[in-house]
Amino acid sequence: MRRLALSLAIGLSALATGCGRGDDQTVSSNSGGGLCGRPGLAGQVIGPVSNPVAGCGSSHAIRLEAVGAIRLSQSATMDCPTARALETWVTKSAVTEVGRMGGGLSGLRVVAHYACRTRNNRPGARISEHGRGKAIDIAALQLRDGSEISVLSDWGQGPRGRVLRQTHRGACGPFGTVLGPKSDRHHQDHFHFDTASHRGGPYCR
Repeated sequence: MRRLALSLAIGLSALATGCGRGDDQTVSSNSGGGLCGRPGLAGQVIGPVSNPVAGCGSSHAIRLEAVGAIRLSQSATMDCPTARALETWVTKSAVTEVGRMGGGLSGLRVVAHYACRTRNNRPGARISEHGRGKAIDIAALQLRDGSEISVLSDWGQGPRGRVLRQTHRGACGPFGTVLGPKSDRHHQDHFHFDTASHRGGPYCR
């Protein structure tokens, strides 16, 4: 009985983390369990990422390459909760809001993911969520016809600007922090998404 209880506890712990330590094989979006317990996520499990700088690193990191048919322009290192939040945003907001524009959404132009640095690279500032593997920055939505909806060029501009506003809004909830061109000068050319928890709920600007 004691052995059964121990086995159940271990199983529940693995399920809660979503990413198993030591599972370093490539997991495609159409294989059994998928990455982080989600069949729609494709990439690799990295495992612990350490850094000598206090506050940086991730205990269960992955390298994400795609969300279903939506490819990332570069593989992005993050933890499983961030990958699952990105999947929710892609499937429930980005794909829907883009619709048939340009033939539909095909990819995300990623400009930042895991990096041990301070917030906005300011000396003496707190460690960014990028340094914890909990953030991703996206500069554009890539379309099947080869064009893209750019945060820098299209924000506030006609139909493409409306898509950006709606996808920015749709990220608020799946992610704990959502920053875009209206937030500050550091985010004029990209969306910043992270899974930090805030006492008053998601912080979206």
